[in-house]
Amino acid sequence: MHCFEIRTANVDYLVGAEGPAGAPPPPHSGVGAYLARPWATALRHALLPVTKQEAPPEGAAAGAAAGAGGDADGAGGAGGAAGEGGAPGGEGRRPEMAQVYQIFPDEVLGSGQFGIVYGGIHRRTQRPVAIKVIDKLRFPTKQEAQLKNEVGILQNLSHPGVVDLERMFETPERVFVVMEKLRGDMLEMILAHEGGRLSERTTKFLVAQILVALKHLHSRNIVHCDLKPENVLLSSHDTFPQVKLCDFGFARIIGERSFRRSVVGTPAYLAPEVLRNKGYNRSLDMWSVGVIVYVALSGTFPFNEDEDIADQIQNAAFMYPPQPWKHISAEAIDLINNLLQVKQRKRLSVDKSVAHAWLQTGQAWADLRALEARVGRRYLTHPSDDQRWAAAE
Repeated sequence: MHCFEIRTANVDYLVGAEGPAGAPPPPHSGVGAYLARPWATALRHALLPVTKQEAPPEGAAAGAAAGAGGDADGAGGAGGAAGEGGAPGGEGRRPEMAQVYQIFPDEVLGSGQFGIVYGGIHRRTQRPVAIKVIDKLRFPTKQEAQLKNEVGILQNLSHPGVVDLERMFETPERVFVVMEKLRGDMLEMILAHEGGRLSERTTKFLVAQILVALKHLHSRNIVHCDLKPENVLLSSHDTFPQVKLCDFGFARIIGERSFRRSVVGTPAYLAPEVLRNKGYNRSLDMWSVGVIVYVALSGTFPFNEDEDIADQIQNAAFMYPPQPWKHISAEAIDLINNLLQVKQRKRLSVDKSVAHAWLQTGQAWADLRALEARVGRRYLTHPSDDQRWAAAE
């Protein structure tokens, strides 16, 4: 007994062959028809013919996206999206995910708080996309809720500095989130550079974009809560690429004077108040920006990894060893010092960070204007600065 066969010129593979009678074998054994059925379904979907009727009209796509989002906690997402990926059949059914998009399972782009992100294409237009997949059978309900939280937040955001969410599909076994495909992340860029660190000019360029995206988020009372180089995506492999923030699974809606207490984020980038369970607000993101600047310029964390990181973070016990910090400007170190403040009220806000002397230079302005020209949209600089910096050139 087996689920299906794959026949080659020399060998026939019986996939999903059953083991001895009795209890089903464990999932990691690879034995059993119940493990092969999802593969059979995936293969059938991958072999579907491309038809002109497979893509819904623009209005339907917009409606599908709106249904998938729901409330910020994701509670409304399941109902709206379930029809998209459910069993086929019946008039008025929206197309299944596999009819509209093709996933490339051997092209793993990364992994988030839950599930894996694969490369894929829109079948009709051949447009590249990134598809985040969560297997409901493998991941706890809490992580599924985080994914829907991310979808709910992204569907209400539209900004050049935030990754675009295209569609969401849900089946009884999986949730699929389709997003724009980018070319890499900031961590990859840091590691690829000589010495494993970035120049001040490049770091300014990337950090300025991160801050503009954060300013938009904070204006909407959204706190990312998990900022780190892996969640800063790059649109190209250029020296000066466009930046987009991603992975909003931990994001929270927090008002200007509000605090939250649930544990969020990645330890090495976490602010002291989260580790102390003292309650946090939007300044949590600003601490993470300080760590990102430090890591980008030095290629190391501001804390000694051989000692208790939590203790060092709570005491802001970070160091500037001569190599490489003697080659880095005092303005850069001043910005880091003002972001890595244990007391939240002393930490720079996003507006004050944007206005910091390290970022306010003619070269930084010119680099950002060049990117705006390539993107075809002005969102990083303000016309009021044009005369000031043009005169300085």
